Amino acid sequence: MSTAKAIRTAAWAVVALGAAAPLVRRRLRLRPSTVIGAAASAPVALTVALPRTRARDAAVVVLQMWAYFAAYEMPADDPERLRARTRIEYPIRIDEVLGLGRVPGLRLQRALHRHGRFGLWEQVLVWSHWVWFAMPHSAALYVLVRHHDRFPQAAARIYGTFDLGAVVYWALPTAPPWYAAEAGHIETGDGPQLRRLMREYGEQILGARWGQLYGTLGGNPLAAMPSLHFGTSVAAAQVLRDVGRVPGAIAWTYAATLGFALVYLGEHYVTDLAAGGALAEGVRRAAPRATPLAGRAARAIGALGRLARPAAG
Repeated sequence: MSTAKAIRTAAWAVVALGAAAPLVRRRLRLRPSTVIGAAASAPVALTVALPRTRARDAAVVVLQMWAYFAAYEMPADDPERLRARTRIEYPIRIDEVLGLGRVPGLRLQRALHRHGRFGLWEQVLVWSHWVWFAMPHSAALYVLVRHHDRFPQAAARIYGTFDLGAVVYWALPTAPPWYAAEAGHIETGDGPQLRRLMREYGEQILGARWGQLYGTLGGNPLAAMPSLHFGTSVAAAQVLRDVGRVPGAIAWTYAATLGFALVYLGEHYVTDLAAGGALAEGVRRAAPRATPLAGRAARAIGALGRLARPAAG
């Protein structure tokens, strides 16, 4: 076997193992470090196995998000241990200061929501939360199609925000407000407790299917700090602002709407949003400093790719 073919074979093996590890982790009782290491290696290996095209860039992003999702979900594999490590009180105390004695989400719900009724504007808020699952990736896809030369930097900022947020989820698992309210940790005075309005609306329109859908997408309910819903939306808005005023304005409008929705619906504290926004801004500011190191890594991987694909080089 030639050197080029051996490298390609090894690269595809790493891709296959990285894609499979999150799927078989429970059955094989794999360590989290093994799963994350294998899954995180797969996008890099794909860049060795294939020359750069838009299709390969998209596939690298898919593998990257597959690794992120495994890292995000794995703490919930042991629910009892996760609950024992989860912080509940500190974001409540910070938000109570911001809300002058009441968490802002509770104040908003009491002022604006009518029990059991969802006005059009509330439905817009719920749907702004639901479409988040596509929003950061849509921003990345826009840059991939319209500004391919800027895609590596844009993707690094968006997906770097995802990855760094997952690190915090492992280090500092934090409960969202709806969980804290259901556990009796949020002071309500003589009024109703904070509610998870997104769930109530979902149950209204989907019935029993809502539980099935959320069970598939929820993954880890105790991963609230920082808010990656907000942080990655801010990162996407920053990226789109850099490539055009109109897409940037649309993305910032969405991010602002989502931020209000997350607090109002009981999904996040204002504190979570501030941390998510700060994370995105930190990644943006750090990007120029990280560019030389990233460039050296890219050149090393590129050299290995050229060995694997001498005809393409």
